[in-house]
Amino acid sequence: MTTRNFPESFVWGSATAAYQIEGAAAEDGRGRSIWDTYSHTPGRTVNGDTGDVAADHYHRWPQDLDHIAELGLGAYRFSISWPRVQPGGSGRFNAAGLDFYSRLVDGLLERGVRPVATMYHWDLPQELEDAGGWPARETALRFEEYASGIVTALGDRVHTWTTLNEPWCSAYLGYASGVHAPGRTEPAAALAAVHHLNLAHGLAGRVVRELAPSAELSVTLNLHVVRGASDSAADADAVRRIDALANRAFLGPMLDGEYPADLLADTAPVTDWSFVRSGDEKLIAVPLDVLGVNYYASTLVRAWDGHSARSDADGHGASAHSPWVGADDVDFLPQPGPHTAMGWNIDPPALTELLLRLRLDYPGQPLMITENGAAFDDVVSADGRIHDDRRIDYLRRHIGAMADARARGADVRGYFVWSLLDNFEWGYGYDRRFGIIRVDYDTQERTWKDSAHWYRHLATTGRLDE
Repeated sequence: MTTRNFPESFVWGSATAAYQIEGAAAEDGRGRSIWDTYSHTPGRTVNGDTGDVAADHYHRWPQDLDHIAELGLGAYRFSISWPRVQPGGSGRFNAAGLDFYSRLVDGLLERGVRPVATMYHWDLPQELEDAGGWPARETALRFEEYASGIVTALGDRVHTWTTLNEPWCSAYLGYASGVHAPGRTEPAAALAAVHHLNLAHGLAGRVVRELAPSAELSVTLNLHVVRGASDSAADADAVRRIDALANRAFLGPMLDGEYPADLLADTAPVTDWSFVRSGDEKLIAVPLDVLGVNYYASTLVRAWDGHSARSDADGHGASAHSPWVGADDVDFLPQPGPHTAMGWNIDPPALTELLLRLRLDYPGQPLMITENGAAFDDVVSADGRIHDDRRIDYLRRHIGAMADARARGADVRGYFVWSLLDNFEWGYGYDRRFGIIRVDYDTQERTWKDSAHWYRHLATTGRLDE
């Protein structure tokens, strides 16, 4: 066994999202979100599950914050529900909703935990979707107004403001493949959503810079590690096309101040990108204090000749529609195991590869792993414990991969395990469990899994035993 030591300044945390854990969907003035509508639509989620109750965090937050403190974590990444604090997505703010997050932030500070607030984790107010959703420019402008309200209310008590969580999912899964809310299958709309999410990030980031200059600014991207099935030029071009859609469509405007030319060319048959106005890219490129990286699995592609059978193993659910707009000539290949309960391959070296790529492409940009974790079929043993050895192995190997990248110069400053609690896993409902703390959905009882005890040791000692 070898031991790696992390510095005291390294941040260990956990992460959640509002719709996945809060419940209280119709309490204290909360409005309706696209995920309320989507989950209540028959056939959209496993077992017809919804986030109406979820993990009841809205009522049990003091207990959940106690768990965070007992785990020895230095930071907690949560998201603010837009329809809870601004029902309808414009106009009046809801005092009860703002007060809930104010109490949450104060509770974290009282326990010595940094609040890391995500402004948007997919719960768009339904009224804004009815008016066009993210494909409409107006939604980005409403997001700027929303950001101003929550930053004003919570001030600089929030240590880090994260504008968006995984805009790739919001745009492509929500508007192209339709496997996430709002469930639309309109490729051109998905690309417009990409831009308006990017624009929302830039506008909200500038709000943070103005209203909370002492706070750190971040965005969280689910960056893809894309590999080709062979060394052929055709497969290399398939990698390039997916990299443009998955990664550079967001990194380009956010960090380089422009969209990649090859992305615009690849997607020209779908849209002319006329929704990008003069000055937009400059607005989007607000400097970041930290870039959040979410990583779970890698991607394997090949060029499709148009005749052979396709595997379409993109890992984003069965759908007649692809999230990969403008990449119909790319095939996604299944990868060898082991796999998690999500069917995702387990590939820790790909995380090292991703972090080193970011170090090379964006030298000097601090990084943070804002989500990493795994769903497995947890079993409550006769002793009442959850012996989730596979999750511990997953976490150990990925944190080791992160340490490898740090040793080679990647400026990774923290790690947030996904997730603190078992929760509503979007289209999979309550059928998948990612938490290091088990939630009994009948009683709402919380039980630490073995992985929670393991993670507490890591967070409190800074020692990774491999």
